[in-house]
Amino acid sequence: MPKLELSDDQVIELVRQLSSEKQDELLRYLLRSRWPRWMELSQYGQERIRQIASERGLNWDALSENEREALIDDLVHEVRQCDP
Repeated sequence: MPKLELSDDQVIELVRQLSSEKQDELLRYLLRSRWPRWMELSQYGQERIRQIASERGLNWDALSENEREALIDDLVHEVRQCDP
């Protein structure tokens, strides 16, 4: 297969022309190939926030964006109160 020579700017412009779905797919590919631990950590974080929400009688997936932000804000304040 012949090698295509593109500048970084050309590659970025090509990515911008992709559909949102393909850009998301590309991002996932880059994350998996460049930072394998990131995917594991991201999945752990998603599982953990769902567990924390459940412990508080909440369904993370059913929360609005504002409700999710409020929950995270509460968690941050709890951690700060625990720190001496």
